[in-house]
Amino acid sequence: MAFLAPMPGLIPERFIDELLTRIDIVEVVQPRVALKRAGREWTACCPFHDERTPSFYVSPAKQFYHCFGCGAHGSAIKFLMEYDRLEFPDAVEELAQMVGLTVPHEGGPARPREDHTDLYTLLEAAARFYQAELPKSAAAQAYCSTRGLTPDIIERFRIGWAPGGWDAVKHALGSNAARLQMLDEAGMLASGDKGKYDRFRERLMFPIMDRRGRVIAFGGRITTSAANAHSADAARSEGPKYLNSPETPLFHKGRELFALWQVREANRKLERLLVVEGYMDAVALHQAGITQAVATLGTSTTAEHAELLFRAAADVFFCFDGDKAGRSAAWRALESVLPRMRDGRQAFFLFLPEGEDPDTLVRKEGRDGFEARLRQATPLSEYFFAYLAHDVNVATLDGRARLAEHARPLLAKLPDGAFRDLMYAELEKRTGTRGGVAAGGPVVGRNTAGVTRSPRRTLVRSAIALLLANPALAQDVATPYAFARLDKPGVALLIELLDAARARPGINTALLLEQFHGRGEAGALQKLALADFPGEPEALRVEFLDAIARLGAQTTQQQLDALIRKQSEGVLDAGEKNALRELLARKGKRGR
Repeated sequence: MAFLAPMPGLIPERFIDELLTRIDIVEVVQPRVALKRAGREWTACCPFHDERTPSFYVSPAKQFYHCFGCGAHGSAIKFLMEYDRLEFPDAVEELAQMVGLTVPHEGGPARPREDHTDLYTLLEAAARFYQAELPKSAAAQAYCSTRGLTPDIIERFRIGWAPGGWDAVKHALGSNAARLQMLDEAGMLASGDKGKYDRFRERLMFPIMDRRGRVIAFGGRITTSAANAHSADAARSEGPKYLNSPETPLFHKGRELFALWQVREANRKLERLLVVEGYMDAVALHQAGITQAVATLGTSTTAEHAELLFRAAADVFFCFDGDKAGRSAAWRALESVLPRMRDGRQAFFLFLPEGEDPDTLVRKEGRDGFEARLRQATPLSEYFFAYLAHDVNVATLDGRARLAEHARPLLAKLPDGAFRDLMYAELEKRTGTRGGVAAGGPVVGRNTAGVTRSPRRTLVRSAIALLLANPALAQDVATPYAFARLDKPGVALLIELLDAARARPGINTALLLEQFHGRGEAGALQKLALADFPGEPEALRVEFLDAIARLGAQTTQQQLDALIRKQSEGVLDAGEKNALRELLARKGKRGR
């Protein structure tokens, strides 16, 4: 049974501000990465990609890290999320413990939520029960022996056995009405004519764990021994090959991956993930020494799966059967990962020979043989065009037009970046059609960041870079901003940055950048934040205020030019005539 507790709610923004103000990012990174001092910064070989020459920098002044090689960057919170593979609340909790703070949560008794501690405890007990039953079952032992499962791999994956009958778990764990209700809520019971009974019977049991190693559900596999048994229980329990827990408060199959916990335990630095379809496929690969295999839980690869995969590793290999069903599943996976194919990420597709799955293939060919197949896997780009062109005659103009029609809406899902541009270039090469705005293709010179991408630093870019270097400068800018009506790229972004910095005195560079996490402007701001401004703080303050003053002067000139143009056209109203006189008088005073 679930019990009510105060709603933790959201971590207040003010607490994140205080935390990142107190934390020294060097103290967070240094225990995990061998940093060396380089002037005012620290440097190392990047922990997020392989390199021989250090390109990973940590800035104590700005309290963020950045890799010039792979582009990884962020605050101390982001570093813990990426390096220790923590969720946001867990990363905040760990940093708070470092500086002796208690993480507050907004909300209270008026917003109750279910406390699932008892469900976790119950599922842990169920896992131990199944583990204890495994040595008692001849069918389970025979199956494990047939599949070549070693004691180490059985222990690592906590493989167990659900005994026959209808109420083994129910009797073992359902000691009272409250426990029975929790068993039902946890998905361990099914309903029938005779009431509640054990959902899993005569199956090899695989606990499904969350990112913290807690049991949240189970997958049960029918064994050959059980399937061929002649008992009534076996016949009734045979059912599907794999049976998963239903959706519960703890388990949502479209968001979880089997064996991801074991993968993270086995790989401190994870460069790739292999996605297979069955639990035994993942287990067999781990036993063969390929410890990056995970399995989907009886569902197609979802958008949540794709995000989870790429947050864990930059390269993802999808392993599917080579038949029609396998290729359809591969295409659904491709559609899920397309919106997440940022630069630096790669997806590959490995199609297995007919009648083979990863389990049988790795036992037949060994680790080296399977690794050789992975090296020959098809990149997403190749599979994308091959799949769309398989029933199209690209030798004809009509066929190429059809290919372009099918490809464009899919390519439009790709994030901005080099990969997107190259995919559009490949489409043009194959079809002769050009990308563009109408097609959803890349627009040359598109200003997604709110500031120009020109390497020449404009006045607005200079002001933004100086503000990022020292957010406290925002307090010196008078409101309302004299340049607010200036019609130039990046002005709206500068105003937003000024407002954010003024609203939160003491905010540092890393925290200011966090305000734009996940937005289109984030990349451009990160690059501007890397700018180094030699000189004394007062000189930089003067330079910043001068840039702001010049932007105000440009605003006045822009307004004056517009009014003079309207005057020449004879369309000035009385208010505009007064405004023109005031602007001319103001300019005259400045000119004396």
